[in-house]
Order: sequence, then structure tokens, then C-alpha cells
Amino acid sequence: MELMKVDRVTADSVGEPGHRAFYIQTRKDDELVTVLVEKEQVQLLAASILEILSRVDEETGEGPGEDEMALEEPIEPRWRAGRISLGHQQEADLVLFEMEELLPEEPEEEGEAREADQVRLWATREQMFSLSRHAAAVCARGRPTCGFCGNPIEPEGHVCPGMNGHKELGED
Repeated sequence: MELMKVDRVTADSVGEPGHRAFYIQTRKDDELVTVLVEKEQVQLLAASILEILSRVDEETGEGPGEDEMALEEPIEPRWRAGRISLGHQQEADLVLFEMEELLPEEPEEEGEAREADQVRLWATREQMFSLSRHAAAVCARGRPTCGFCGNPIEPEGHVCPGMNGHKELGED
């Protein structure tokens, strides 16, 4: 599926920290596409967008505001994303954002192998800048991370592999 010059693109989560599901959602006219993703993919997407935009030799505007970045109902993902990639098409001055479906390692039955579904969307630099900003904020709303190992700290405590399985200093 290819969506040229999308009307909107966003990333957000549903649920409580530690139990959230992350989604990327885009709209072109009446076509609403929602894809389930991992938090790490959203974090990497936010950083990668900034990297791509830093290579464009033009100033990028702010894009849509925070009030326009919520997920739209119904939140029904088509599939879970495996590979995500970005690129900038200089002539059209649009950012290409591709997501490919994550397929199981082994087909369930003999002869069931199939091609992964894909979504290719084209968005403005401003839309992607706004997506980056919002995606980073969504990820930051989660559990705090350990300064030694980078893993999330659970409310009931954290045994840090970076500290050889010992609790961090100052933890009960």
C-alpha cells in the first residue's frame, strides 16, 4: 500500500506504563492505517527522523501541534511492524516512511509462505518533525530507566545486571 502526501501521521501508546501497546497511525483521505510497533521502534523512529531532517539543507517548520497528534478511533492494527525505514526525496521534498509486516520465522503450515505486507507513506518534513517530537514524548511517559543498564525500573524495584545483579544505590 502506498499513500502519497498523507493528511497526518502519528505515533502513540495505549495502556499503563509497563503494559502499553505502541502504534503508528496514518491517514490519507478516508484511508486510516494503524500498525502495532515496539517502543524501541518508536524511539529509533524519533531519532532517525531528526537525523534525516538534519541532512536537508532547508529549515523545517514546527508541523502539527501536540493537540493534533492523538490516535484516531478505531485503533485496529493491520499487523505488527518488523522493518521500518526512512528516506528523503529531495525533488518532491517529502519524507518516505516504510513499514513492513513482521512475519513468523516459520510458516504455520507447509506452503503457507507469503510476502510481508508493506505500507509506504510520503509526508512533509513538518509532519515528520512533529511525529519525531511527539514520539519522543510518548516514549518518555513510560517507566524511568536505570542509569547503569538502561532497563526500565519497575515500581517494585530493580535488580540491575549492570551492577552484577545488585540493587542500585539508594534503593530499598
